[in-house]
Amino acid sequence: MEKLLTKEEIDALVAAVFDGTLVPENELAKEGPQAEQFDLLDIEAHRAIPNLDIVYDGFIRYNRVTMSNRLGRMVDIKKEEAVPYKFGDFLSVLPSPVCMAIYKMDPLKGAALIAFDSTLVFTIVDSILGGSGVPSGQGMNRLFTSIELRLVEKIVKDALADLERAWAPLCPASMNLLRLEMNPRLVNIVPPEYQVVTMSMKIQIEETVGNMILAIPFLTIEPIRDKLKRGVQMDMMVVDPLWSYRLSEELMGAPMDISVEMGGATISLADLTGLTAGDVVMLDTSGKDELVVKVGGTKKFMGIAGVSGGNKAVQITRTLTGGED
Repeated sequence: MEKLLTKEEIDALVAAVFDGTLVPENELAKEGPQAEQFDLLDIEAHRAIPNLDIVYDGFIRYNRVTMSNRLGRMVDIKKEEAVPYKFGDFLSVLPSPVCMAIYKMDPLKGAALIAFDSTLVFTIVDSILGGSGVPSGQGMNRLFTSIELRLVEKIVKDALADLERAWAPLCPASMNLLRLEMNPRLVNIVPPEYQVVTMSMKIQIEETVGNMILAIPFLTIEPIRDKLKRGVQMDMMVVDPLWSYRLSEELMGAPMDISVEMGGATISLADLTGLTAGDVVMLDTSGKDELVVKVGGTKKFMGIAGVSGGNKAVQITRTLTGGED
């Protein structure tokens, strides 16, 4: 708690100033913590936000996979230049119609938003509903229906979850959706003259390209500006989820050799050299015993021999663990 001066101390301080024993200018010039001026309205002061692009790189890696899984289509995301705007100017350059998701970044102050253009909204809706994912072009300039907004809300919540993961190494924050809005005039996350930093992203869903814009007020970023300057260890974001996804898909399609051991037998060298066509070798298993199923030469399963569709087959009965023979 800050120390407050008593009435006697205030009187003594005023008297020292009047009699010349204390010069305020000299006291202010002494070494000590200095107040730093920061103008939230000055666009030049906010033109460069160091290392914020690292956060967006992580978001792109995560959201590319998340959106691909949600829509069942291949999605590619490319970021463009981060541009500072006065918030009022930013709202004026948004496309029309536009879907804006306003969200809170707890524990940071203020709110932020994500904007989707109509091409991206209609492509998302068509993909979720099982269509071709290519907007017809008719009615693209109309306002979105409540059902369309509910479908887009799923994508928004996925994006906020990916933003949480992207921000976690730098500043753990909880992204909470406040509402969806279509009218820019009803959005007031900061006063119109305050600055926001925006990041435009091209979202390509197969052959269709839409736009998504993320906007965060400088008022929200300012408390963690020093952390952004210092940078952050991004070890937990080194592995590209899209690369892992594609690798797993390729591995799932790799051919594997499977063989079944019908049994074994022990014979003498003399019997072995005397074997001819038509001789019968008695195995140490019966037709009802479990057989060893090998995958790539490694024992993986046990099964029972039989016939399926006129072909010889084996029914898997159990999986072998590492210690089983």
